[in-house]
Formats: sequence, structure tokens, C-alpha cells
Amino acid sequence: MQLCNPQTVRGLLDKYGLAPKKAFGQNFLINPMVPERIADASASFADQSKPMGVIEIGPGVGALTQYLCQNYDKVVAIEIDRGLIPLLGEALEEFDNVTVVEADFMKIDLPEFVREHFSDILDAGGTIGVCANLPYYITTPVIMKLLESYPMTEKLPFSSIVVMIQLEVARRLAAKAGSDDYGSITASIALRAKAEKLFDVSAGNFHPVPKVASAVVGIIPHSGIREVYPDAPADEDECLAFADDVNDLINLAFGQRRKTLVNALSGKYSKEKTAAALETCGIRADIRGEKLSASEFCRITDILTTK
Repeated sequence: MQLCNPQTVRGLLDKYGLAPKKAFGQNFLINPMVPERIADASASFADQSKPMGVIEIGPGVGALTQYLCQNYDKVVAIEIDRGLIPLLGEALEEFDNVTVVEADFMKIDLPEFVREHFSDILDAGGTIGVCANLPYYITTPVIMKLLESYPMTEKLPFSSIVVMIQLEVARRLAAKAGSDDYGSITASIALRAKAEKLFDVSAGNFHPVPKVASAVVGIIPHSGIREVYPDAPADEDECLAFADDVNDLINLAFGQRRKTLVNALSGKYSKEKTAAALETCGIRADIRGEKLSASEFCRITDILTTK
């Protein structure tokens, strides 16, 4: 079925009495080259010599799902819109390696969901990817749930997280320290993974046409926070507490972007202590948080929290 053909999409929606819902941020792809390229990018990060599974968040009418089915051994698509479930059953009937689950991704227990649906893939030494055309309004919560559902001392079970999101947000996620787009979300993600913008997608590739451009981002998980900062505590509980302290420091640093780090942290750490920590790191005392990399946030945190 041509799930990127505008007439096909409208016909399916009409058949099931549906229309794109603004509440769910639904904009359906109508250029087949885009979802094919996204699925190929997602699969490229996996070990293709072993079994491959993928979680898709928000399959819509199945435009991306069909290409994931061609690239992966198992596809589990999570769809919040109950009305789309029977439509997806028809749209994807030619594929026997896909399961559509009606659920709100933000409410599921992610580790349990992975165990329930992908234990066979994992037991065989395979890999799991995550791929999605994410609604703009929920991009950050979804990405942070994927990253924060597992302890920061562990490698995530995902070979990659490949998502299509608003172009402006994509630039922010993949920004380098010191750039205008760099922010707390950039630094927080960098503690768990490397994010890179893969390619842009113009608004004309969707129905209805959104008011903004999109881009596809690849997020490749690290083996854990120790990959970013090898001097993180060896003890598991201490390392988890350290990771929390780093996240707290990042939030404080970006809570008032115009302030220097010394002033931004003054509610928790004395200015003298922060200045001394920066001097130990060889960093200027008037530095702002937006200039610091994830590893530098870790180093400063280590010094500030060492008894």
C-alpha cells in the first residue's frame, strides 16, 4: 500500500472516519523518500549481523513503519490514538513482523516494555533501535524518558534513537558547547549519548503542512556516564548520586543563562568554592554554563561535591 500517497492517506482516514489531530501533533509523511531514508539511517546504527528489533513511537498511518519492517526483524509500534489502530491493521497487513500496541508512550514502564516485547532479540545477542516521527510538543519529554529510564551507570539497551523533530530543536540537541543553540537539554543528553543532525526535512513533505521545518537526529548512547567522565565514582550508588549532582549543576547553570557559573551556582555553592573549582580545572572564573561541555560539568561537580 502506498502509505505516503496523499490520496491513499486521505482515503484511509476517510474510511475510518479520521482526520489529523492537532492534540497529538499528527502530520503524516507524503514523500516516500523521507521515511525510507529515516528507516535506513536507523538500521545503519545496528549490528546487522545479529537479530534487530525497533520501537516506533507514533506510527500514524504507517508511512515510516513499512520501511522499518523492511529493515528490521521485529517492529513494535506504540500508538496513542485508538482510532488509528484498525487503520494500521489494514495499512500494514502485508507485514508479519510488526505489532501495534495501543498505549501512551509517556505512561509505559519502558524497561518492562522492552523485556516483554524484545527478550527474544536481546537473548540472541541482538540490538534494539528506537525510531519515530515525533510530535513537536512532546519531543523533549520523549527523548529524556528514553535516556532516563535506565541508570546512568549503564549502557542503554538501544543501538540508536533516530527521530524526526522540529529543525530548531534538532539544532539544539546536536549543538556544540559555546554555540548559540547550546543549552541544558544539549548538555543533559551529552551525558548519556552523542547527538548528531543527520538531514533536514522541509514542511512540504507532510500532510497537513506544518508551519516549521523538520530534521532527523541520530542519538547514539554512550556506555554510561563513565565514558564521558572516567573519574566518576566506581561504586554504583555513589556514581548514581554523582550523576544526579551533575544534572542538578547543569540545571542551575542554565537556569539563568546570562549569569556567570559562579553566580548561577551561588544558591547551592559559595562563590569562593565555585571559583576555586574553576581555577583547579583551568577555566576562567567568569565562564558561563553555555560554554562548558558535559565532561567539564562532570569535573566541576566532582570537585564541588568532594568532601
